[in-house]
Amino acid sequence: MRKLMFFAIATSVLLIASAAFAADDDTSLAKMNGKELFKTQCKPCHAADSEFEEYTPMTLIADQWDEFFDEYYLEAHEEVPSLEDESKSVTEFLDDEVLKKLHKFCVDHAADSEQPMTCG
Repeated sequence: MRKLMFFAIATSVLLIASAAFAADDDTSLAKMNGKELFKTQCKPCHAADSEFEEYTPMTLIADQWDEFFDEYYLEAHEEVPSLEDESKSVTEFLDDEVLKKLHKFCVDHAADSEQPMTCG
C-alpha cells in the first residue's frame, strides 16, 4: 500500500513538473527582451561571414527597419526553418508579440538612433 501511494505521489509530481517545464519552454521567447530575442533568433543566421549577411540593429536606420518589418520580413523569412522547431518556418514560430519586441529593439538601436547597437 505504501509503495502504491509513493508511486502515485511521485507520478503526480513528475507530471506537474513536466507540464510546468513544457509551459515554460512554450513561453520562453515571450519572456525575453528585444536584445535577447535578437541574439537567439536573428544573430545565428545573420552573424559576420554568414551566408545570409551580417545584420545588427545598427545595420539599418530606423525607417529602413520599419520598412523591413512592415513589408519584407514575411517574404524574406517564410521559408526559413525555425532554429527551435524545423517543422515550422521562422514566420510561423515567432508570434506577433515577439516580432514587436524585435522590431522595437532594431529601431531603438538603429544606426541613426541615440543608442546604436551591434548586439555583440
